[in-house]
Amino acid sequence: MGARKRNTAEKRKEASKSRYQAILRNCPTSPRKMRLVTDLISGKDVNKALDILKYSSQEASRRLEKLLLSAIANWQAKNEGVRVEESNLYVKNIHVDGGRMMKRLQTAPQGRAYRLRKRSNHVTLVLDSKNKEVEETTK
Repeated sequence: MGARKRNTAEKRKEASKSRYQAILRNCPTSPRKMRLVTDLISGKDVNKALDILKYSSQEASRRLEKLLLSAIANWQAKNEGVRVEESNLYVKNIHVDGGRMMKRLQTAPQGRAYRLRKRSNHVTLVLDSKNKEVEETTK
């Protein structure tokens, strides 16, 4: 491996140590429906986002609630001894990408067939802390 490639790999590794994220792959919901729910919580405080997802009636909100709890657990694993309430965590970035698509056939009139596309998505949720000095003192 060349020096430039090694340096960029080390920088990427250092950046991932301070990044708290969770990824949900191949969720069997269309990306359009998932984006409606993710727009509700992007930029919000973690506790407020959990409340929004808990009382939302959409099915995608249950999956996002579990994903947000997983991201909080990832944050706690990297910051032992720091309480979540003191750190002022918020949803920094959340984006939805299209996943794999299952293609099925549905019978149609006069011997035809319509193609059904059952869509799925990938969701990436990134948390960040508003109190950077709290994290710096623990290191």
